[in-house]
Amino acid sequence: MNLISPPIGESSRRDDLTRFHTRGLLIAAVVLGGCALIAFPIRQHTYAAIVDWATASQLDSLIGFIANGGLWILVAPTLTAAAWCFVRARRRFWTSVSAGVGVIAAYLLGEGIKILVARPRPCTDVDVPTVLVCPGAGDWSFPSNHSVLAAAFATACMFTLVHSAWIVMPIALAIAGSRVAVGVHDVHDVLSGLALGIAVVTGAVLLLRPVLDRALDGGEPARRTTPTHCTSE
Repeated sequence: MNLISPPIGESSRRDDLTRFHTRGLLIAAVVLGGCALIAFPIRQHTYAAIVDWATASQLDSLIGFIANGGLWILVAPTLTAAAWCFVRARRRFWTSVSAGVGVIAAYLLGEGIKILVARPRPCTDVDVPTVLVCPGAGDWSFPSNHSVLAAAFATACMFTLVHSAWIVMPIALAIAGSRVAVGVHDVHDVLSGLALGIAVVTGAVLLLRPVLDRALDGGEPARRTTPTHCTSE
């Protein structure tokens, strides 16, 4: 399949946009990590306030649905974007594969941290009614892997289709917030999970980019081949 390279000026503008989003993602990860540190000392008060609101509201069923199945809302557009770029822009497709490696790495790292930290769920410490049943002993709380995966999938989707940020990032935040509202995580659990997911996927794409360039261009400078719908590196 022949792919038409965009004009040099257009490619440069897209490069600038991608670099801007990459810097923004790394800054967001740092800010979220800082917010997690701030939220830790007041975790019980914020947890109780949010859970009380959720259980008393008329939205408890919706919040429970988002907390349990919201990740599929992000998986679908991420896979669709990757399939679109497989047809229209191979380089962008392989960038999405690099992001997929980051998603897997973020999940495994999150699971490893959970085992090492072994922090009990907040619903075992704070006596408040919760939307979801409190997980049993051994099902650790920190970090929230739902939040890790939500941020990871959203970040992967952004690297495939840059302008999707305005859709996927609010969804990721809603999923993370719902995990607190249903009573299974503290605020710092989900903030840390979001930071981890963003940082690992962004790092994976940046680390694998030279390998991708060498594989696709035979060691030559990367040739910009992405059409309008899938922005170039």
